[in-house]
Amino acid sequence: MTAPASPRPLKIDIWSDIACPWCYIGKRKFERAVEQFSADGREVEVEYHSFELSPDTPVDFEGSTIEYLAERKGMPVEQVEQMLDRVTQIAGAVGLDYDFDKVVHINTVRAHQVLHLAKARGLQSEVKERLLKAYFEEGRNLSRPEELADLAADAGLDRAEVLAALESQEYLADVRADMNQARAYGISGVPFFVLDAKYGVSGAQESETFVQALTQAWDERAAS
Repeated sequence: MTAPASPRPLKIDIWSDIACPWCYIGKRKFERAVEQFSADGREVEVEYHSFELSPDTPVDFEGSTIEYLAERKGMPVEQVEQMLDRVTQIAGAVGLDYDFDKVVHINTVRAHQVLHLAKARGLQSEVKERLLKAYFEEGRNLSRPEELADLAADAGLDRAEVLAALESQEYLADVRADMNQARAYGISGVPFFVLDAKYGVSGAQESETFVQALTQAWDERAAS
């Protein structure tokens, strides 16, 4: 007798930005949810997609997050600092050590190109984690090709290939395609999770909420 085929993994598409503090927090909460969801053998397949929260940021902008929000968004410095302190506390609760005093606010289009190269090489998850940690915890400048190449190499990519891809902008069209798909879905903020190409979950929800959404998507797919 032939054993029944295992159900295919549940596809999860995640739109996020390297410079989005809630995306890193949401990533941790979602990962915890996946651990719970997968405990009985259910599997997920995760793919990250590009979303630029601040595409108007100059590529050579090297100011702090506080400066960017205060100067370009017209927010008082005190309000910005209070907001970032709150985000830092929430990040700490999921094991992340944000340091906004060191964060270099950037245009993230180059980082997104590196992530598409990483996807093509089967290393998207590893590179995504490395870039987020570098941005929010280490204060690295992710707009610089050399810096991006170093970080991507930490996660297993070929450093020279990263530099060549950035020079040729080989993956820029893929970044734009992700943005166009986000607009088609009506996504205006990130993180945004699309489950089984049918169900959307917006924001850095609690892990329990993600587990419920994953379970619902899995059960409804099985029943169809």
